[in-house]
Amino acid sequence: MKLRIAKKVVGFGFLSASFCLTVHAQEAPAAAGKSTDAPATSAAASSEVRSLERAFNDDGNWYFSWGYSRQQYAPSDIHISQPSQGNDFTVHKAAASDYPADFRETIDSIFKLDLTSPQENIRIGKFLNAEKTFAIEFNYDHSKYNTDSGQTAAVSGTINNQPAPSSMVLNKANFAYELHNGLNHLMINAVWFHHLDGPKRQPGELQLISRLGAGILLPHADNVILGNANQVGPKGVRVCCFGSEDWWQVNGWTVGAEVGLRYRFYKSMYFEVTQKFAFGALRGVPVYQGTADQSIWMSEQVFSTGFLF
Repeated sequence: MKLRIAKKVVGFGFLSASFCLTVHAQEAPAAAGKSTDAPATSAAASSEVRSLERAFNDDGNWYFSWGYSRQQYAPSDIHISQPSQGNDFTVHKAAASDYPADFRETIDSIFKLDLTSPQENIRIGKFLNAEKTFAIEFNYDHSKYNTDSGQTAAVSGTINNQPAPSSMVLNKANFAYELHNGLNHLMINAVWFHHLDGPKRQPGELQLISRLGAGILLPHADNVILGNANQVGPKGVRVCCFGSEDWWQVNGWTVGAEVGLRYRFYKSMYFEVTQKFAFGALRGVPVYQGTADQSIWMSEQVFSTGFLF
């Protein structure tokens, strides 16, 4: 009931704005002494208002989905700055992987409403036209990033105020760089839908879906640099978003593109499978007595289910 009231309030606001703009457009020529076709403009205004009313008040103009995902990362450079330690060095082309939860952990997280265990994805969208071919949505990707333990990577710069060795073995005791809780992408997407097969807006419809979006990166950093672990503070005490001891911190920006298929298996429910590519620029990620900078290219596969309301 509250949701319906909220939708009608938003719809009324848009309708009111549209009506005022239409009336103003009609009155302007008349004020200038020009002739107008009152019946034609009145019919056009009524049609426009009805279209907006459908777009904001009809059922099925909002949607929500929850998904499970996997990520792959291109090798990237990680720059470490620890002035008090005499460290200013870069680990080059570090390989990294995601950290997926198993099936049981994923299911448990649903019932516990724990949004930080599996690599999961949330989409909340609103159609902006009566044909339901374009929408704006909020996008949350809870991805995870971990440098691969045991690899040997090239190094440049200074360590302990001395020239860094030409290479380093990245392991749990020496260099473990994790955005494990996680590498969170919070984005606003523009979304397009294209009918491919089946009855339109009915069970059995298959659509092509594409997204373009941008937003912020909100990671939780958990790392060990040259034997020193960073201390961010306990989870749940200082949660977010700009303090040096906050569990999640705004540490950069991200852009992404996504394409896939949506299949409606019930009147108000659907499955969706998509492929996403994203670029993220991480700046000021906390490490022991310092920060890390990094740019990340991510490939992500998302399997989700959702409903329209």
